[in-house]
Amino acid sequence: MSFDGIFTHLMVSELADQLQNGRVHKIQQPYDQEIVLIIRAQRKNHKLLLSANPNYARIQLTTMQYDNPATPPNFVMMLRKYLEGAILQSIEQVANDRVIHFTFAHRDELGDLENIVLVVELMGRHSTILLLNQTTGKILDAIKHIGLSQNTYRTLLPGANYVAPPDQEVLDPFTTDDAQVFDRLSTLDNLTGKALQSQFQGLGRDTADELAFRLNEKPDEKMRIWATFFNELTQYTQPTFTKTENKEFFTPIFYRHLEKQQTEVTTYSTLSELLDGFYLEKAERDRVKQQGNLLIKRVENEIKRNQTKLQKREKTLADSKNAEEFRQKGELLTTFMNQVPRGQEQVELPNYYEEDKPLTISLNPALSPSQNAQKYFQRYQKLRNAVKVVGKQIKEAKNELAYLESIMSQIELASPTDLKLIKEELVAQGYIKSQNKKRKKPEKKSRPEQFVASDGTSILVGKNNLQNDRLTLKTAKKTDQWLHAKNIPGSHVIIQSSEPTEETIVEAAKLAAYFSKYRFSSSVPVDMVQVKHIRKPNGAKPGFVIYENQTTYFVTPSKKDIVRLKNTSK
Repeated sequence: MSFDGIFTHLMVSELADQLQNGRVHKIQQPYDQEIVLIIRAQRKNHKLLLSANPNYARIQLTTMQYDNPATPPNFVMMLRKYLEGAILQSIEQVANDRVIHFTFAHRDELGDLENIVLVVELMGRHSTILLLNQTTGKILDAIKHIGLSQNTYRTLLPGANYVAPPDQEVLDPFTTDDAQVFDRLSTLDNLTGKALQSQFQGLGRDTADELAFRLNEKPDEKMRIWATFFNELTQYTQPTFTKTENKEFFTPIFYRHLEKQQTEVTTYSTLSELLDGFYLEKAERDRVKQQGNLLIKRVENEIKRNQTKLQKREKTLADSKNAEEFRQKGELLTTFMNQVPRGQEQVELPNYYEEDKPLTISLNPALSPSQNAQKYFQRYQKLRNAVKVVGKQIKEAKNELAYLESIMSQIELASPTDLKLIKEELVAQGYIKSQNKKRKKPEKKSRPEQFVASDGTSILVGKNNLQNDRLTLKTAKKTDQWLHAKNIPGSHVIIQSSEPTEETIVEAAKLAAYFSKYRFSSSVPVDMVQVKHIRKPNGAKPGFVIYENQTTYFVTPSKKDIVRLKNTSK
């Protein structure tokens, strides 16, 4: 489901109940298109997320963790100037549109009260957030600057008069009287979701389809069904996540038209919790993709370079098997020198290595018989010399590829916070040049992620190779149990117990499988061994270890299990 006008209406009501008359404590802009306001209300801090992301535009309270950029963007500096310490007076939706006005009472430089409006427009790729002086109607700043060359209807620039999005010639389903609703419903030839969208404001396709489904169940009771539907939305809200074979939906109540398709249904206590559950991984992946593009491109280039290198080395090794053939041809050319014509591309000579069986030998017409023989001897010697080093080079290239593939796997699984650590690792390994020439204070080392098994045993998971090394080689006790997805890139997992229960082992194995390249696979093999049986070869890349005496478990990772183990640790 999209964040439509219906969902916006209900979210505004939920936020007003929790935030109205609250004071803005902090303002952050962790990403280009997202603002986080920390608002103190009802004796607790609330984290209000305002997102103008074209794919995930929304407003909600969130528990997600965000890292602030080292240099605050200009827009957040303007927000801090006008809104820090301000009181949130009201949250209002414009009609039933996806436009929300947050009105704040703020004291200017002279100490006089003025109203500042934070306008959030949730309109796909046209989504934006802007700061508005309510008295003058002028824009103070916008998260996206839009000039006349980009939009002839309105400009979104500091100093410009704010022009609201164009009105739609449709009815607000929350304020329209029954007579108008009945008139519109009666004039529709086909009562479909698309038809309802053309008549009523703020109906996303999923909501419109649900309403049409209910109206068509009892076509003679349209007004009763209409009233019941909107009463259920406002009075009996039940935030619901519904998963089908092809799509995932978040809805304010259970949508019955999805019942036959559903594969999984989860309910939440608030709309904000529902959005956190729905968007957490999607938004994280999107941010990682945006921020990690440079890392992904660099690692992909290194992988291609090493694959090319490996192919060349393996070809050299394959050619070395023919080294003896080159020596024999050189010997035959030398022995039968007088029978080798000049200027020819090939010659046939008796091969005394195989009972004088005729052998055709290719020649370079520009070289003399003696020079052709020397060429074969040179190729023979070159291949003989290559064999001595090519085996080592192939091993190095394969190790390099395994390391780079583990990095790529970690980027795919990383949160935005983890990307910074992965970049530092690539800088330390020489894949990326350091941008900071000035010496900085050493940063606090990151910690592995902690989970708690059903019986209370602590399980630690490394989220990058540096963490993996520290976790396995320094943090873990020799008697702790170590787990890792078998023969694939993934995290090191430590059970902080010498004799864990079978249930704990299975839960830890699921963590190892989930935080690996095969997180979406079933029956993933996971090796478990005591830490004392693990060692790191000299010169090995970060995260690479060898082990013995392992036991292999086969598990199917589940996000639900991972969330449960994480929540238990809180």
